[in-house]
Formats: sequence, structure tokens, C-alpha cells
Amino acid sequence: MEWLLDPFTVSFVRRALVAGLLVSVLCAAVGSWVVVRGMAFLSEAVSHGILPGVAIAYLAGVNVVLGAAASAVVMVLGVSWVTRRRGFTADTGIALLFVGMLALGVVIVSRARSFAVDLTAFLFGDVLSATTADLVWLAVATCVAVALALLCHRPFTALAFDESKAVTLGMRPRLAHLLMLGTVVLAVVASFRIVGTLLVLGLLVAPSATAALARRSILPTMLLAAALGWSAVVVGLLVSWHADTAAGATIAGIAVVQFFVAVAVAKLSRAVRWRASVGPAAPSAAA
Repeated sequence: MEWLLDPFTVSFVRRALVAGLLVSVLCAAVGSWVVVRGMAFLSEAVSHGILPGVAIAYLAGVNVVLGAAASAVVMVLGVSWVTRRRGFTADTGIALLFVGMLALGVVIVSRARSFAVDLTAFLFGDVLSATTADLVWLAVATCVAVALALLCHRPFTALAFDESKAVTLGMRPRLAHLLMLGTVVLAVVASFRIVGTLLVLGLLVAPSATAALARRSILPTMLLAAALGWSAVVVGLLVSWHADTAAGATIAGIAVVQFFVAVAVAKLSRAVRWRASVGPAAPSAAA
């Protein structure tokens, strides 16, 4: 049992555990809608598109979280503007802004020799460096995301499954879509300092996609996604401690592995049920 408990006797590992648990709940509350709505590509684009805002905020001596939030808002508004042009799909707008914002961020970083933020830390995060202030910020963001998920459950559900019906019911799907995008921005901005911009997508999509395999309603999917995220955090920190691997990458990798294991188990279960159903019929057919 020592190998299981020893890592969590260290203060920075305990803070990393709390941070990971909060990020898991935050990403479950948002990620369930991301999966149902098919917004994974947009979420990835937002997570990459905050780089120029972070770089400019750092060079201007402003809080990088504010820069990340401003950059994410520009990204979302830009995608919406391109999508409204005739003949362009949402994927086109997302791809254009994704590449453009990321390229701008890299150019700013490459030209600013005084830029002290390590790109590796930006992309992959450092959950083991979580501070008390980070935990407070994550707790506030998590509460806001959960509150929005609960308060906007009906309009979000109508938007995700039948947008025309949402219009008929007067649920203002455009406003619901903007609020949904806002929760994505909140999750990315709140989490990137802890798990990085690349790996936030792992916790945003993988646990929710795994939970969605059970084909449950949204709220149970969120709860299951949070539980899967928690298990990925705990196992990831243990593996990282004993195998000396990057903690954030290990956590995200385990979350993705959970999905493929669940898919394999589901296929095996269907195969077993199919064999059980056709097995008794085989002798009678032969007779």
C-alpha cells in the first residue's frame, strides 16, 4: 500500500490531485455538450488559439489568463464571422482561425527574445506546479460551468438534438450556442495553466466520449465523465510518480486509453450476447 499512498504525502502532489479533480469536473460539465454537439474540433482550435493572447499579455505585463480569455473570444467571434459568409462551413472557419491564431502566436514568441514562458509548459502544462491561487481559480470556474450546465440544461439539450424545435419552443438557440461556446472558452482558459492547451482537450473530450458510450442522458453522462476523469487523474499521478513521466501527459493519455478500453469491452460484450442469442437456435436449425 505504500506505493499507492506515498506520492500523496507530498504537498505538491496533493495540490496536483485537487487541481486534477477540479479540472475533471469542469471538463465533464463542458465536455458532455462538446461531444453531443460535435464541437471537439472547435474546442481544439480554441485551446491552440489562445497562444497569441498569452504571448501579448506576458509582454505587456498583464495577467496571461486575461490574454488567453481575450484571444479565445477573438477566436470564437472570428469563426462565427467566417461561418456566416456564404458558401463556407463551420469547419472552414475553424481551420482558418486555428492556423492563423496559432501561427500568430508562434511568430510573436519567436520574435520576443524576452518571452520567458516555455512553449512546452504552455502546450503540455505542469499540473505538479499548481498553486493555491490556481486551485481557487479552478474552483470558481468549475462552479460557474456546473451552474451554467444545470441552468441551461433544457436549451442546451434542445440545441444539441433539434435546433429547429428549439426555435419553435422559443429557447433562443443562438444565445444557447453562444453560452455553450462560452463554457468551452471558460474550460480551456481555466485549465491551460494546469494541463496545457494540447492536453486540456484530452480531459475535455475523452471522459465525456467514454461516458457517452453508455448512451445515457446528459446529466448521468456528466457524472460518469467526472468519475472517469477522477480515475485518470489518480492513476496518472501514480504512474507519473513511479515511472517518472510527465504528469499532465500521463493523465490525458490514460483518459484516452479509457475510451478505447470501453470501446473494446462494448464490442466484446455485444459479441458475447450475439453468440448467446444464436447459440440455442443452432441445434434446432440443424434438426
